[in-house]
Amino acid sequence: MEKWPIGVFAGVDAGLGVKLEVARELGIRTVQLHAPRRESRTPQRAKDFLTKLDELGIRITVVFGGFEGESYADIPAVIETVGLVPPATRAARTREMKEIADFARLLGVDAVGLHLGFVPHDAGDSMYGDIIAVTRELCDHCEKLDQNVHLETGQEPADLLLKFIGDVDCDNLFVNFDPANMILYGCGEPIAALKKVGKYVRSVHCKDARWAKNPGKEWGAETPLGEGDVGMENFLRALAEIGYFGPLTIEREIPQEPKRQKAEIGRGMKLLHELKARMG
Repeated sequence: MEKWPIGVFAGVDAGLGVKLEVARELGIRTVQLHAPRRESRTPQRAKDFLTKLDELGIRITVVFGGFEGESYADIPAVIETVGLVPPATRAARTREMKEIADFARLLGVDAVGLHLGFVPHDAGDSMYGDIIAVTRELCDHCEKLDQNVHLETGQEPADLLLKFIGDVDCDNLFVNFDPANMILYGCGEPIAALKKVGKYVRSVHCKDARWAKNPGKEWGAETPLGEGDVGMENFLRALAEIGYFGPLTIEREIPQEPKRQKAEIGRGMKLLHELKARMG
């Protein structure tokens, strides 16, 4: 298999990620797919979708869940609305995430990913045990489907993420490492964090960002790849150090500006190709 194939975060009908046709135009062969809406997650749609993927020459590596009502407007909004952490929506979203895993299995995909939400930073918090339990429930469901669960980084410092994974204690729980999210959420220097959680990293996002003036209280700013504070060459060198040579999935979160998104992803691909060539 090619070392570090370049991929992109793609969508079908949910508004996130580039369209599959755009991925093909860019010469992309692997994608992480934002899960389509519930009405599209049927066996017939999966069959039709697989035919389309075969025609485009694209392979899905991870199917990512997302939920109605999530808001990334600011850090407090993320705490209140994102993932399986908010109590009011937890049960319904857990059911939906299982449905997404079932659909991913129909597509032949052996990994599902999600933003779990803000896990309490204090393990003594009464909700911490509840989040452990719901994560185990999802992992158990996915284990029956021969799938792994990838938690996207960002909301927790590396040490807390390690403790959480250890406390969940499921063999199919891993990490989708997004270096920019560590900066955006103010949760730690991304290269150091990557090295700490390296043994759990099974997928990555190539995304860049600049630090906020008050990290952890204010959002950082997402940037085109190579224009932020991640340091993409150092990121790739750290990936090599932990032994990760899987897809480098570019994520650029401006779906409302498709022409700009496509252009910036194209420049990001060029940068990654240059870094790959330099590193040999």
